Amino acid sequence: MWLVIIFVESLHGIARTMILEPVVGDFPARQVSTLVGAALVVAITFIFVRWLKGSQVIDFICVGVIWVALTVIVEIVLGRMVMNLSWERIASDYDLVSGGLMPLGLLVMLLSPLTLAKMYDEV
Repeated sequence: MWLVIIFVESLHGIARTMILEPVVGDFPARQVSTLVGAALVVAITFIFVRWLKGSQVIDFICVGVIWVALTVIVEIVLGRMVMNLSWERIASDYDLVSGGLMPLGLLVMLLSPLTLAKMYDEV
């Protein structure tokens, strides 16, 4: 399921760069994109949560932690190695004080498996 999330988020990022960024600028586009991305994570988790086969709260918490860790790794690897972004540019997405909203998106990713599993009475 995480592969579906990261694929959809990648397409979403491409759309942000091509459509939204030219209109509103880089940083505002990244902020809007984080909120839309969080909604996409919830929607995908909603569709696939029953496939996770967890039976305890800790199972779904672990899934969320793994998703967040993998996502941060992918963000850093793509940012540094593919897009040649500086550490400062990557870190700016994680700086809540300066308006970076990535931690909120990651919090949604962390909590989505457990929250939606509870909604389905899977836990």
